[in-house]
Amino acid sequence: MSTKPLARTAVLMMLLIFTSRFLGFVRLRAAAEVFGRTWHTDAFNAAFVIPDLMYFLLVGGALSSAFIPVFTGYLAKGEEQEGWRVASSFLNASFLALVAFSLLGVVFSPKLAPLVAYKFTGEQRELLIYLMRIMFPAVFFTALSGLAVGILNSYQRFIFPVLGPILYNIGIILGAYLLGPKIGIVGMAIGTVAGAVANFALQLAQLWQWRSHYRLRIDWQHPGMRRILSLMLPTVVSLSIAQVNLIVSQNLASGLAKGTITALGLANRLMQFPLGVFAMGISQVIFPTMTRQAAMEEWDTLRHTFSRGLRSIFFITIPSAAGLLALGEPVIRLLFEAGEFGPADTKATAYALLFFAPGLVALSGTQLLTRIYYSLQDTRTPVKVGIQALIINTLLSLGFLRFTHLGYGGLALAYSITNIVNMTSYVLRLRKRMGAIDGTRILTTIAQSTVASTMMGLAVYWLAYFLGHQVNLATSKGRAIQVVIPMMVGALLYFGLAVILRMEEIKVMREMARRRRRRKDERR
Repeated sequence: MSTKPLARTAVLMMLLIFTSRFLGFVRLRAAAEVFGRTWHTDAFNAAFVIPDLMYFLLVGGALSSAFIPVFTGYLAKGEEQEGWRVASSFLNASFLALVAFSLLGVVFSPKLAPLVAYKFTGEQRELLIYLMRIMFPAVFFTALSGLAVGILNSYQRFIFPVLGPILYNIGIILGAYLLGPKIGIVGMAIGTVAGAVANFALQLAQLWQWRSHYRLRIDWQHPGMRRILSLMLPTVVSLSIAQVNLIVSQNLASGLAKGTITALGLANRLMQFPLGVFAMGISQVIFPTMTRQAAMEEWDTLRHTFSRGLRSIFFITIPSAAGLLALGEPVIRLLFEAGEFGPADTKATAYALLFFAPGLVALSGTQLLTRIYYSLQDTRTPVKVGIQALIINTLLSLGFLRFTHLGYGGLALAYSITNIVNMTSYVLRLRKRMGAIDGTRILTTIAQSTVASTMMGLAVYWLAYFLGHQVNLATSKGRAIQVVIPMMVGALLYFGLAVILRMEEIKVMREMARRRRRRKDERR
C-alpha cells in the first residue's frame, strides 16, 4: 500500500476507533452510574483477567507475532493458495484450543479465582467465580473475531475489523442499562457475551468471500505452520509474563480498600483512550506494510515507515498525556460522576490517573516497536523485555506500597515507569540490530512536542481551574464547559505552537488536507 492510501486509511481507522473508544467510555459510565465503585465492580474487573490471558496469548501473540507475518509473506510473494493452506491449519488448531481453554476455564474457575484476587472472600469470591464462568464464552467469541481480523488485515482490510468492537461495546452498554437494574452486575456480563457474538458475526461475514480457500484440516508438517509455531512460542511466553504482571498488580490491589481495582481500571481505561485511538490505529495499519517491506528486504523503506509512524504517535500522544494530567479530575467528573458514582469516586480515580498518565507515551511507542520486531520475525526480543518488565514492575509495586504513602497510586506509577524502561530498551535493541533508525528526527519530534505540550498543559490547567469557579459543577452543562473549552483551547494552542516550531508532522497534515480538498473539487 502506498503512503497516501496508508495515511487515508490510518485517518479513517482513527475516526472509527475513536467511535469505539467513545462507546467504551459510555460503557464505563454505564457501569459507574448503575453500579458505582463497589466490590461488585471490583469482581467484574477481576473476572476479565484469566479469560483475557487466553485472548492475548492467541490474538495479541499468535496473530501479531506469527500468523500475520507468515501469511502476509505468502501474499506478498503471490502464493495465496499456499498461504491459505497455512491459514486453514492455524484457524482450525486455534479453534480447538479455544474450545478446550474455554471449557477448562468454566470448570476450574474456583481454582483460578485466587490467582486474580486472593483477598476476595465469601460473597465477593462467589460472584467473581460466577462472572468468570460467563466471561470465558465471551472471550471465546472475541478471540475468534481476532482470528478473522488477522486475515482481513493481511489483505489490507481494516474498516470492518474496527466496526466489530463498536458492536461489542453496544452489547455491554445495553446489558448494563437494561439488565443491570434487574439482575445486577451479571446483566453487564451477559451484555458482554452478546456483544462478543455480534462482533464475531460481523467479521465472519467479511471473511466469507474467501471461504473457497478454506480447508477443514490441520497440516502440522507444513513449513509455514511450523514457522508460525516457532515464532509463537517466545511470544506466548512474553505475553504470559505481561499478564502475570497484571495479575500481580491486581492481587496487590485486592488487599487494599474496596473499589481500588475499579478506580485503577477506570483510570487505566481513560489513559488508554488516546493509546487505542491513535497509537493502536496507526500501528495496526502500518504493521502489514512493515511486514511486507521486511519480507521483500526493503530495509530503507522499512526504516522510513517505522520512523514516520513512531513520530506520528509521539506527535499525538505527548500532548494527550499532558492533557490528562491537566484535566484528569474534570474529565472523570464529566464522564463518570452520576448515579452511584460520587465525588469521592471521582477523586480516587483521578489520583490513579495522575500516576498512569506519564506512561502513556511510552506505552504508545511500544505498540509500534513490538510490531516492527514481529515484522522482522523476531519474537525473542519481546520475551527478554517482558521478563525485564515483570521484575521491574513487581519490585517497584512492592517497594512503593511498602516504603511510600502512595497507596494504589504506587501501583500505577510502577506501571508507568516499567513502560518507560520497556520503550527505551526496545529502541536501543532495535538501533543495535538495524543501525540507523532515523533517531535524530524522532528525538526532534519528542523534544518539540514536549515543549509545546508543557506550555499547552499549563494553560489548560489554569483555564480549567478558572472555569471551575465560574460554573456550577453540579450540573452536566457546567462540567462540560470546564472540560470542552480548555480542550479546544489546548488543541489550538498545541497546533499553533507546532506550526511555530515548524514540526514536520504539521506539514504531513497539511498535505493530507490539500489532497482531500483536491478530491472534493474533482468530484464537483
